[in-house]
Amino acid sequence: MAIITLTTDFGEKDHFAGAVKGAIYSESEDFKIVDISHSVSPFNIPEAAYIVQNSYMSFPKGTVHIIGIDGELHPENRHIAVKLDGHYFVCADNGIISIMTEEIAPEKMVEINIHGSSLPETTTLDTFVKVACHLARGGTLEVIGKAIDSLKPTKSMLPFVNDEQNQIIGSVIYVDNYGNVVSNIRKKFFESVQKGRSYEVQARSYKFDRVLSKYSDIVDFDVPEASRNVEGKKMAIFNTSGHLEIAVYKSDNATVGSASKLLGLQLRDTISVNFV
Repeated sequence: MAIITLTTDFGEKDHFAGAVKGAIYSESEDFKIVDISHSVSPFNIPEAAYIVQNSYMSFPKGTVHIIGIDGELHPENRHIAVKLDGHYFVCADNGIISIMTEEIAPEKMVEINIHGSSLPETTTLDTFVKVACHLARGGTLEVIGKAIDSLKPTKSMLPFVNDEQNQIIGSVIYVDNYGNVVSNIRKKFFESVQKGRSYEVQARSYKFDRVLSKYSDIVDFDVPEASRNVEGKKMAIFNTSGHLEIAVYKSDNATVGSASKLLGLQLRDTISVNFV
């Protein structure tokens, strides 16, 4: 059974996400639809790229991924379909795929030229659905578009390293459901600059002299549970996606708080690593 995933900023209140699913099932009831997220912050390209990058690999090769973020068709926002790492992505050329191809080269890319309705609100419902269903049936990219060899350039998600090579300056690209703050500093990049040196991670006025491998590393299990007092403790960690993250152990905004709230960190705020 062919799989089509949906990642959008439609939210759950409006009819858009449901209408897209209905349009897909109108094409074929045999498709399997999977919601990755409909809660991407409106028009947030880096956030959408982070979510898609870290979810598509869990699906089988040949899966078709519709990305309904900033999809209005206009001269500076063409529609594209891309084969990347054995998967298909249908979206606007607005920077999401550019970010994803910083580490993996696309196998094939086309500019979609089979548009039906020109109404902007029907972009995902009409064009993206038709293209995705065509690909899910085993159709080729050449049928729905013309080959392209470049994408719209976008501001890189890669962090900056100073001339002295003793500081990485990154930024917040995502705040998850727990209020954990994810940076664009990845473990592989961090280690390539670190070269075994000691370091200090800084987020606003908070500093961390180590980066943990998992959340429970903050717990000293030799101490009796009643005496640990670790809930709400701040930490730096490489998350399961390999990104440097500032977190709070068992965070909960209603009780112990979260990294985003307690440290005042939001999207695009700076997180740095200083090497000594």
